[in-house]
Order: sequence, then C-alpha cells, then structure tokens
Amino acid sequence: MRFAVDRLDHLVMTCNDVETMASWYQRVLGMERENFGPHNRTSIRFGGQKINLRPRDATQEDWFTGRGAAPGGNDLCFIVTVMADDVVAHLKECGVAVEAGPLAKAGALGPIISVYCRDPDGNLIEISSYGDKR
Repeated sequence: MRFAVDRLDHLVMTCNDVETMASWYQRVLGMERENFGPHNRTSIRFGGQKINLRPRDATQEDWFTGRGAAPGGNDLCFIVTVMADDVVAHLKECGVAVEAGPLAKAGALGPIISVYCRDPDGNLIEISSYGDKR
C-alpha cells in the first residue's frame, strides 16, 4: 500500500526552559499556550498546528523523541498575513533583534518575503509572507 503525507500536525521542540519559550512564542508570535496530557505537557498552537515544548532534561521514557534533540537546533518558518515591514516593527517593539531581512526567499507555495530572528534558545525563526511583493 502506498500513501502520501497530507500535512504536518505537530512537531516537538526541545527547550532549556519551557516557560520562557512558551511566553516568548505567545508574546512575539501570538501563539496560544495549551497544557495537555497526564503529565501536564506544554504546547503552543497556531492555525491547525502545534509545537510541543519538551524540557531539555526529559528522559526518553517521558518523551519518545529524536536521538539528537537539543535546544536551539531548529530552523522554523512561519507564514503570517502582514507585510515584512510590519513584522520588523513588531519584533523591534518586542525587543527582538532582527538577524536578517526582509529578504526574498522560496516558500513551499512560491516566493515569500522573510524576516529572521531567534527565539530564547537560539532557534532560527523565519517569519514570512506570501503577499509582500518587493
């Protein structure tokens, strides 16, 4: 039997401090925090997806995860519905340094304009828009 992947449901990000990360994603990217499961795990939600925040010191028995899971090792791209200049202004208001951008890049559905920053663990965060024509 052959099958095709339909969509990404969630991913797991290993964090130095779950509370710091959840707060940053809420404040800077407007995501919603959710606690779930019998171990009161934390996730951040946006659209129809979520990111589960795994504590760095969690054991393999607590979290079934990848072998190389470590804080700061992710490059993530989020699509927003505002223009890149608005993203830059918002990041500055939040005290988040812009590492690069706005830059023309290639997204999954075509050209995007991206702004880059880092979250508290150093993950590279790309904030992009399909509607911004430069």
